Amino acid sequence: AWYVPCLASLETLQELCRKENLRCKSIGITNRSLKSYEVEYLCDYKVEEGKAYYLVKWKGWPESSNTWEPRKHLNCPLLLQNFLRDKNEYLSRVREGKAMKVRNHVKALKPAIADYIVKKAKQRIALQRWKEELNRKKNHKAMILVENTVDLEGPPLDFYYINEYKPAPGINVLNGITTGCECADCPAEKCCPKEAGFILAYNKRKKLKIQPGLPIYECNSYCRCGPDCPNRIVQKGTPYSLCIFRTNNGRGWGVKTLQKIKTNSFVMEYVGEVITSEEAERRGQLYDNQGNTYLFDLDYDSDEFTVDAARYGNVSHFVNHSCDPNLQVFNVFIDNLDLRLPRIALFSTRTIKAGEELTFDYQMKGSIDLTSDSAEGLSPSKKRIRTVCKCGAVCCRGYLN
Repeated sequence: AWYVPCLASLETLQELCRKENLRCKSIGITNRSLKSYEVEYLCDYKVEEGKAYYLVKWKGWPESSNTWEPRKHLNCPLLLQNFLRDKNEYLSRVREGKAMKVRNHVKALKPAIADYIVKKAKQRIALQRWKEELNRKKNHKAMILVENTVDLEGPPLDFYYINEYKPAPGINVLNGITTGCECADCPAEKCCPKEAGFILAYNKRKKLKIQPGLPIYECNSYCRCGPDCPNRIVQKGTPYSLCIFRTNNGRGWGVKTLQKIKTNSFVMEYVGEVITSEEAERRGQLYDNQGNTYLFDLDYDSDEFTVDAARYGNVSHFVNHSCDPNLQVFNVFIDNLDLRLPRIALFSTRTIKAGEELTFDYQMKGSIDLTSDSAEGLSPSKKRIRTVCKCGAVCCRGYLN
């Protein structure tokens, strides 16, 4: 038999069971709970004969089971608060005043307001589920939050969270590492960076001390040193809690830090699907037409491979471009010493305050897409559509590529 993961939410499955009067213990529908009721969100409001009523969507029940309930029946202060906030938010945006009046002395919300409240409630639930999914899949301790106070956009429909490179068929991203350093206390003379012909990338405070363009060689799984080794930074994952948030100036989603980040600190890795440069050129033409940019050339030693984070990626998928960024790109080698396939790490270029958006320059060496200079030298068939930059920096170049 073939088994595939179910894409329906738990609430959807519960709705189906209740609609068909079925029991399913694995999703919480038993004889006892088949008729249980819990408020999922509030849909509408009216005043009838001097009494306030709310239209209730019951959790795990289809919308056809929604009922009008008096305020005294509702023990859900947070949902009431969300309802009122969403109503006021809509009114403030469209500059409408009071609730409309209908016959029989009934006060009710305008249909457009009620529709907005329902959409906002559904969005809130969808974003909460997405946040939970992201935090289940991540491999680091720091939290990932999700926030949208700008519009009704929900989670991306075609994005899959991964923690490391996903190689396309025929590409091997684990190549050649069979030994590690014998240091009892790194760094020693024969530590991994020295063996590769470079200096240790980090100082005693585990902050970056090398210049952009130089590679980082961290201790690997064969090394004698333990997890507290000062030369194991990128491989531990981001140490900062981050928030994926909706920007208010047309740049889609962005990422902000919820904690202060000091200068030269590791922030996150850029991961995605590893593809050939030929495939990247083909996809790039499609992405340009959509106004998206997710291709990251692995050009430390050659231009053979590219990372595509359009469908597969981590939080870095949502980091926006800036011509005056606070993150810098570095090439990292840990369990793979193939110079064609470095891992891409983003480090802070300055102190970043809590709540500040994280950005990097898509035209950095070894960074996303083609620079405007290199694009000029391409044949007409390979010239790319230029994407307008909306970073707002004083030094903005006007285009992402």
